[in-house]
Amino acid sequence: MADQEMEEEEIWKPKTKLGKKVANGQVTDIVEALESDYKIMEGEIADQLTDLEEEVILIGGTPGKGGGKRRTVSKRTARMHKSGERYSTKAMSVLGDKRNVIGLGEGTANDTRAAIEDANRKAKLSLIQITQGCGSWECACGTEHTVPFEVEGNSGSVTVTVKPAPKGIGLACSDELKKMFELAGYTDVWVNARGTTRTRENLMKAAFNALKKVEEYKQE
Repeated sequence: MADQEMEEEEIWKPKTKLGKKVANGQVTDIVEALESDYKIMEGEIADQLTDLEEEVILIGGTPGKGGGKRRTVSKRTARMHKSGERYSTKAMSVLGDKRNVIGLGEGTANDTRAAIEDANRKAKLSLIQITQGCGSWECACGTEHTVPFEVEGNSGSVTVTVKPAPKGIGLACSDELKKMFELAGYTDVWVNARGTTRTRENLMKAAFNALKKVEEYKQE
């Protein structure tokens, strides 16, 4: 009886117009949802329409041996209140289906697991459509393996430029940025990052903003 009650609680009951269209079978593709007149306001929409893979970004760090820094998946922050300091945990994740969509989310909660779940939920709400192509003048293979043209994005003091690369170059960027480009379905890109790139939140946001422009420029 208890198991049956839990299953009933897990049934998705859409609250938005787009969610209801998905539940009714009127919208059956994630690209169709993104190109509709409605914004994705429920994470379950992405769950219903596509299979997303997840990567957690290493945004935190603790002092390591020899003065180095050991990267962690979460960052602990403190805020002053009348009752004293209050601590919270921040996490960042990127979701993608390696074909059509990519999303980036930043979550905050009392513990790491809950912060990652919050980041995943927000990443589903931030999904954007992406396109692969063969935009490098050094390559004429005609396959979809890189960005179709050069794009640039900013966040804080960080600027990220993403350029088409010939097939076989691979992902010429940091390990954390590789997570994003792999989930976007790219296998070859040149990436140039300028500014305070040690702040990984801004680094990832700048790269995400660059990928947004791929579709923006195509629609102009």
